[in-house]
Amino acid sequence: MSAPVGRARDAVARPLPRATVDRLPRYLRALDELETRGIVTASSMTVSAAAGVGSAQLRKDLSFLGSHGRRGVGYDVTHLRGRIAAALGVTSRQRVVIVGIGNLGHALANYAGFGERGFSVVGLVDVDPEVVGNRVSGLVVRHLDELERLVDELGATIAVLAVPASAAQRVCDRVVAAGVGGVLSFSSGELAVPRGVDLRTVDVGAELQILAFHGHRRQSPGA
Repeated sequence: MSAPVGRARDAVARPLPRATVDRLPRYLRALDELETRGIVTASSMTVSAAAGVGSAQLRKDLSFLGSHGRRGVGYDVTHLRGRIAAALGVTSRQRVVIVGIGNLGHALANYAGFGERGFSVVGLVDVDPEVVGNRVSGLVVRHLDELERLVDELGATIAVLAVPASAAQRVCDRVVAAGVGGVLSFSSGELAVPRGVDLRTVDVGAELQILAFHGHRRQSPGA
């Protein structure tokens, strides 16, 4: 008989490949949806369909967590959700500071999805005198000069950078020096961070170009 999730096989969890880590949030979202619908156990087919991946890929990814469904029963939805949340480090709320409260930063500050995914936006920072001091989503925008003290006081561990490319590296250096260990940048420029700091970049323009490429291929199959 296959071992239940979270028991004998938990001890064989292996280091997670980057591609697997990238898919874990999709699995977590799918399990949240199943749990909301009152589903207690789910097959790999059910979970993979909700996540939009193949069931074989799901089983392979979950094997890195030491998670295996029971034959004929499937996965315990609540338990599996807990294991994935633990692997992602979101079992407790992560504190986020957003730097750059222009149009994008303002939208991010008001994004309800942060709370739903286990993150709390605790600080907003800018340099524009017309922005500093304003209240956005219940938080007062502070000046960049207060960044280090703000990170320390609020215990922020993640910084979201919504600043111009020309300022991105300078701001990134400051948030890292302040003690932030994770940086999500919406700048199109390449950033450098020291070892031990995690950096993710969202280049919206590049993503749109990739979509344009695939659209062109569909319209011109022989190209």
